[in-house]
Amino acid sequence: MITVRRAEDRDAEKVMKLLGEVLELHAKLRPDIFIPGSTKYTREELHGIFRNEETPVFVAADDSGEVAGYAFCVMKQPPFSTNMKPMKTLYIDDLCVDEGCRGQHVGTILFDYVKQFAREQGCYDITLNVWEGNNAREFYDKMGMFVKETQMEIIL
Repeated sequence: MITVRRAEDRDAEKVMKLLGEVLELHAKLRPDIFIPGSTKYTREELHGIFRNEETPVFVAADDSGEVAGYAFCVMKQPPFSTNMKPMKTLYIDDLCVDEGCRGQHVGTILFDYVKQFAREQGCYDITLNVWEGNNAREFYDKMGMFVKETQMEIIL
């Protein structure tokens, strides 16, 4: 059975492994941007992120406590603007399910937990970015997410 909880220091090793897997996926999609063999955060940074209430990290773990996936989140409030309503957003900075656990609904359990957490925090919405070509887009579509805005680029 999979349960979701806040990440703890003891989860750092497995989270680092999964961060590496995500980075490799991104490096294949965009080798012009991402550096293979690196990770988004260092172990030291992870400990601070885990403890920060503004950057909650959730892990999905099995009965033995083994981490099967994670969701890095950031509480966001847009800067004051006279033309936009004030609202709190939960931004999913990174979501990953261990390759060996895919197809077991770990991602859905994790996403549903994050949705409930966002509701409890009084958030208006949940947002995230997904790189073009990443098949996680299908998962996010299934979770009921839709395109809010489109970021475009031209490489010079």
